[in-house]
Amino acid sequence: QAFSLFVKAKEVPAAARCPAGGEDVRWRCCRLAFAELSGIHRHVALQHAGDIGQQAGLTAKQAAAEASPSSGPAPAGNADGLNGHSRSSPDISGTLPDTSHVSYDDLTSQVGEVLLYYCYCEVKDPEKLCAWQKALCQHLHLTGKVRVASEGINGTVGGSKVATNLYIEVMLSQPLFKDILCQEDFKSSAGGAHCFPDLRVGVFKEIVPLGIDPKIVSYKETGIHLSPQEFHREVEQYLSQASQGQSDTILLDCRNFYESKIGHFQGCLAPDIRKFSYFPSYVDENLELFKDKRVLMYCTGGIRCERGSAYLRSKAVCREVYQLKGGIHKYLEEFPDGFYRGKLFVFDDRYAICSNEDIVSACRYCGTLWDQYKLCSSQHCRQLVLTCPSCCKKGLTACCPVCQEKELKVTSRASGQTLKEECECTRRRPRVPIEYVSQRMLDAGK
Repeated sequence: QAFSLFVKAKEVPAAARCPAGGEDVRWRCCRLAFAELSGIHRHVALQHAGDIGQQAGLTAKQAAAEASPSSGPAPAGNADGLNGHSRSSPDISGTLPDTSHVSYDDLTSQVGEVLLYYCYCEVKDPEKLCAWQKALCQHLHLTGKVRVASEGINGTVGGSKVATNLYIEVMLSQPLFKDILCQEDFKSSAGGAHCFPDLRVGVFKEIVPLGIDPKIVSYKETGIHLSPQEFHREVEQYLSQASQGQSDTILLDCRNFYESKIGHFQGCLAPDIRKFSYFPSYVDENLELFKDKRVLMYCTGGIRCERGSAYLRSKAVCREVYQLKGGIHKYLEEFPDGFYRGKLFVFDDRYAICSNEDIVSACRYCGTLWDQYKLCSSQHCRQLVLTCPSCCKKGLTACCPVCQEKELKVTSRASGQTLKEECECTRRRPRVPIEYVSQRMLDAGK
């Protein structure tokens, strides 16, 4: 009943209907017109399921407008944390882009791209920014994940090229981000809305989960940003010196082990950690490694380096801390055949994107070169596994022997019975690995 009311509220008035009558009644929602009732039903089911009953009869624009703040400006910080300057933060606008000139097919095309971006700034009311973001993404038929916090916004969204272009345009004109975000802050790759199962927009304490209060370790205390060109030259010099045993630099991968396993910079130190929230403990346990060193940090899109470099600098042991601006994404745009080899892990259904033909990882079972991840076949495990087609045909589809055996037991049991998850991969891996300086120096540059 709520669904019917929601649709009827958007019916075009009789005076605006086509002369043919009932069969040609047009329905409108989100500035889109639908000639058939089935079309508007499908649109509402996909885009406004969460609004039914609470916001029946409201368009996405109206919902966003009601969610927009009416209070005055608040202070905001520099997006990149380069200097910690602040400026006033205007209200969050509820304006949505006009899509009346765009066909429904063009707006929802499966051929599109995935955008990755972040913006550090002081947000007065994260809840209202979250409501506007949700309305904006629904309006443009975007899927993906957007994290909002008092320290800024972090998003990865997929949709048609028309939709992502409109999204960027609106984000750049949004008063809260204007003069902070710029076109180059949006990293894109081939994909679309199909790369994500749904749209998730939420408010969090941090826009990237370091696990430390942003007030204690702020993005304003970040390391020195290097452009892809500057970073390339630094890595080149580091590799040259390391091969002669003279390097005073550490090339540090800030990502998780399963990311660096399938692709990384040559000669890097890639911590064997499962979550970014383990990074602070990793630094604490290995302070001697970083003492008096120049550190070159990198991650996927740059956001983890913002807080990660700030934490490393707070320990006051490094001589200098640098980070790759725009992350691996931007580096590969400039140097697809540079010092980064292998695939780039991404957090969506694609798992990885590539810019070169190198394979730097191997099948978990037979050791043959392989870098295409699959989820562990055990229904109780969410680990990723590298298993080649040959091993898959043999039934070797789990992340470890424990899960492999458990999967066989589960499939032979009656439905409804479950086993407690105990994954060998997780149990045997130290939560915070300790590096050995002497061995690290011996392996530098290899």
